[in-house]
Amino acid sequence: MASTAFPSRDDFAALLNDSLGGEDGGFEGRVVKGTVTGIENDLAVIDVGLKSEGRVPLREFAAPGQKADLKVGDEVEVYVDRVENAHGEAMLSRDRARREAAWDKLEAEFTESARVEGVIFGRVKGGFTVDLDGAVAFLPGSQVDIRPVRDVTPLMDIPQPFQILKMDRRRGNIVVSRRAILEETRAEQRSGLIQTLAEGQIIEGVVKNITDYGAFVDLGGIDGLLHVTDLSYKRINHPSEMINIGDTVRVQIIRINRETQRISLGMKQLESDPWEGAAAKYPVGAKLSGRVTNITEYGAFVELEPGIEGLVHVSEMSWTKKNVHPGKIVSTSQEVEVIVLEVDPEKRRISLGLKQAQNNPWDSFAERHPVGSTVEGEVKNATEFGLFIGLDGDVDGMVHMSDIAWGISGEDALALHRKGETVQAVVLDIDVEKERISLGMKQLERGGPAAGGTAAAAAGLSKNSVVTVTVLEVRDGGLEVQAGEDGAAGFIKRSDLGRDRDEQRPERFQIGQKFDAMVTGFDRAKKPTFSVKAMQIAEEKQAVAQYGSSDSGASLGDILGEALKAKSEG
Repeated sequence: MASTAFPSRDDFAALLNDSLGGEDGGFEGRVVKGTVTGIENDLAVIDVGLKSEGRVPLREFAAPGQKADLKVGDEVEVYVDRVENAHGEAMLSRDRARREAAWDKLEAEFTESARVEGVIFGRVKGGFTVDLDGAVAFLPGSQVDIRPVRDVTPLMDIPQPFQILKMDRRRGNIVVSRRAILEETRAEQRSGLIQTLAEGQIIEGVVKNITDYGAFVDLGGIDGLLHVTDLSYKRINHPSEMINIGDTVRVQIIRINRETQRISLGMKQLESDPWEGAAAKYPVGAKLSGRVTNITEYGAFVELEPGIEGLVHVSEMSWTKKNVHPGKIVSTSQEVEVIVLEVDPEKRRISLGLKQAQNNPWDSFAERHPVGSTVEGEVKNATEFGLFIGLDGDVDGMVHMSDIAWGISGEDALALHRKGETVQAVVLDIDVEKERISLGMKQLERGGPAAGGTAAAAAGLSKNSVVTVTVLEVRDGGLEVQAGEDGAAGFIKRSDLGRDRDEQRPERFQIGQKFDAMVTGFDRAKKPTFSVKAMQIAEEKQAVAQYGSSDSGASLGDILGEALKAKSEG
């Protein structure tokens, strides 16, 4: 009897390899079919034709959140990780088998941009995990819904469609979106619904969201924008003043853009327009009461009735307060009286005046202080052309520099006064329309027209004549003097008190002192002006002319000496 030769270990491995198709065609790394031969606790025993069986957890045969429906004899597909492990068992995986099959299917669906079905089963950083029939995908938080979702629990463990955004089999990455499906479905619904709507149609909807500029209203699958300006004819600062999220509102479709599928809605269009007949209700010149609703840099808006507001421009707010912010004159919600200045129903504009509803202080001043009357006030400001005097009634009058003092330049006259000083003046002119009051201070001076002096007082004087004057007042800028005993009063400027600087000191004169001076001219009120300096220059010229020709070679002192001697002898 021939002996039977048993193959060596190496020969056996070679025979096994041959039976499995060699190394390249082996079981490892492949999805193969097997039979369930038994169920032990939570494991399924599966025979795939290898020398030993493998065990796979039952949970790998169940959908997320469900129990496995598996029994002995069922044929299943599993993935062979290894033919034999340390315990001599085959390493099998149902999850890996499903994953490989799922990847093949998903790649085909991704290429065709088809929807895939999956189940949200877990949370991870930045989003959620989705089971796509064995393949695990990532669902970013921003792709769960069209609007942010606070609680995703109701969406978990429920089969639902997803769109694959990106996949990489080599890295095992899949990114899906539920939002893309919802937007696509919503677009289809919107497209169908928008065809049933028409401009001017009145429809009910539910307020879904409120913003600063308006509210979004659900019209049954499509949203329309109810802008804040179309909520009411009256001023609305925020939509929440009239509506809340969840409210059912009755609106009118104002505009439909079928290309962009945007719908504009209005509520005020369902109310009567308060501007109808506004011109008759609010005639120009009418005095009305209203409430300040808004204040801007250029004026204040006053509500005359719900839906009708008028603007009080800053220039029409106060008779006397100029260049101030309207908020310093009126306040929001303040009740005020106004006058209608202009009405434009087409542009829905009413111009109002606040100051016109009050007494014009310029009229009041003219009644109390007619031209020629004397007033008293504080110097509010000094400009290069005059002084502004604060008068009663909160109005200002201006004293032009030529009307400050007699006989001196305007610049010198301005230097005589300072801000805050109380002065008296005469009302020269009142222009109510231009809101101007002209005042004069020099008209109150002694010898001036306001004190009884007239042109007749200076009639006996002639230009370039020399007269004896008496000092009436000593000022820093010069001397107030009077010609003769009761002649016209005039002024000698500091620079005209003498040729030498030492002679040009007003303080060297005393009230009542008399001396000679030359009349150099007359101002607009025929008031004379005098000069000692001009008199001295004239006398010098006269002496040179009279004595210089016969005394050639004589000094100027000799000539003047002779002239003065002749004058004293005469």
